[in-house]
Amino acid sequence: MTATSARPDTAVGAHDLAKAPAAGERRRPRLPFSPWHLLLAPLALVFAVPLVWLVLSSVMSNAEINRFPPALWPSGIDLGGYRYVLGNAMFPRWFVNSLIVSAVTVAANLVFGSLAGYAFARMRFAGSRVLMGLMLATMAVPFQLTMIPTFLVMKKLGLIDTLGALIVPSLVTPFAVFLLRQFFLSLPRELEEAAWIDGCSRLRVLWRIVLPLSRPALATVAVLTFLTTWNDLTWPLIAINHDTQYTLQLGLTTFQGQHHTQWAAVMAGNVITVLPVLLAFLGAQKTFIQSITSSGLKG
Repeated sequence: MTATSARPDTAVGAHDLAKAPAAGERRRPRLPFSPWHLLLAPLALVFAVPLVWLVLSSVMSNAEINRFPPALWPSGIDLGGYRYVLGNAMFPRWFVNSLIVSAVTVAANLVFGSLAGYAFARMRFAGSRVLMGLMLATMAVPFQLTMIPTFLVMKKLGLIDTLGALIVPSLVTPFAVFLLRQFFLSLPRELEEAAWIDGCSRLRVLWRIVLPLSRPALATVAVLTFLTTWNDLTWPLIAINHDTQYTLQLGLTTFQGQHHTQWAAVMAGNVITVLPVLLAFLGAQKTFIQSITSSGLKG
């Protein structure tokens, strides 16, 4: 009886010894976060330095900003720059102009980009590949080469010195069409074929099935288009002459004179200008990443 009862204990002991780590092995410490964060966190701080410097400079006085060596930290909070900007009678008008141009451009790119992207992704017509290649080739053409022809076209249309001159050239962009096309290609065709069997037209399939599944791509197009339009300075500088039609970026240049510059006002105005873009990106960053990873699945 004694010998028989000792065998299970010996078996259990051998099993435990097999589970136990060897004497020379040590358990690797597990980090509470991804090891990539050790690299990404310092990089994020480096990229955040200009934004932090912008915010700190906006609460400095002009004398403190112009001091050499420059001050790294404000001696006190001076809101003179914000009072100067918000007290300018034209600043609200510039903000509204930028908002109108950006909103219309984003909406147009979502509508026309979706239609064109779906056509290139699902429809086969004569010259579709050639047309797609030509459209992508325009992305390699710098704006400086098309600036004068665009100006002449807008002048013929009578849109110079109006907000229409800022909206019409950007109603649809090759990037929006290409990104949405790539995302549409990643969606399964079976969903659309089932809707066609039920009698849905192509437009209804696009509206009811494809677009609800493409929210990440639509959010990415919206954010990037808003960012580009909101921060554009070159084209408004050429197409707009009267200060009532200025956008924010163009209006901020009036704070910089030939002999004197209101640096506190410039910094405060840039903080106000950056806030909408920053909030838009933070609100859509998850869908932004999801769209970029999904749109690269197929060529």
